Amino acid sequence: MKIYIVIPAHNEAEFIGQTLTSLVNQTLKPEKLVIVDDQSEDDTAAIVEKFAAQYSWISLVKTISSEAHLPGSKVINAFQKGLETLDDNYNVVCKFDADLIFPETYLETIAAHFKTDHRIGMCGGFCHILSREKWVPENLTDNDHIRGALKAYRKACFKDIGGLKPSMGWDTVDELLAQYHGWKIKTDPSLMVKHLRPTGTTYNKAAKFKQGQAFYKLRYGFVITSIAAAKLAAKKKNPALFKDYLQGYFQAKRQKNSFLVDEKEGAFIRRLRYRKMLSKLF
Repeated sequence: MKIYIVIPAHNEAEFIGQTLTSLVNQTLKPEKLVIVDDQSEDDTAAIVEKFAAQYSWISLVKTISSEAHLPGSKVINAFQKGLETLDDNYNVVCKFDADLIFPETYLETIAAHFKTDHRIGMCGGFCHILSREKWVPENLTDNDHIRGALKAYRKACFKDIGGLKPSMGWDTVDELLAQYHGWKIKTDPSLMVKHLRPTGTTYNKAAKFKQGQAFYKLRYGFVITSIAAAKLAAKKKNPALFKDYLQGYFQAKRQKNSFLVDEKEGAFIRRLRYRKMLSKLF
């Protein structure tokens, strides 16, 4: 199974060496690994170049995107730049972050999942963060969701969903659209990935409204948005975020932001969300 990996990176000199070391030590090596250096001002590129000089399947691409470190568009635009340098001769394409340490059997395990069930369109493990000298789950999402930091897509699924959308919410809409097209989402709790920098620590202040805007663009509607906003604020242990998320939702509604899905897809997504909520109640 041929696996291609694209890693967007911005000022990741502190961590990217550990990420690449964990990937070159995989029991199943990727066919190609592209790191996209997005305007780094540190030694990110120099570190990647050392790995590229040693491993022919590693390459470096440089790009220039928005200065603002907002969730969504910046990272996906960088990912797209890396993807454009690759051919179409892969079975699985991955979008990984540059601050992760993967267990050595990570790629081998996800490849096995894809081979075992041909309806699995996406697969991934779980991010863990260091807390009080212990690696604990980064509990920001449900256990059936694959974090944006470590996405792996079967090629046919990736094509069906139209690739990744450069917007906040991209790592939710990809799974929703995958299910719309009949694909399964597979998470594996045995795959513990060390997340060296907790999610959101480098986002600027404008990012707090982006989540609510994403709920609008996913066509959630007010009821599902309110429930999702309350749940996420609770997971982050910050009740004030609930107000920020709703404010972002209404900002997007007033501005008539473009949707990430069409009306038919939106109706499917709302049904899916309601079914999930009801399954937890009964």
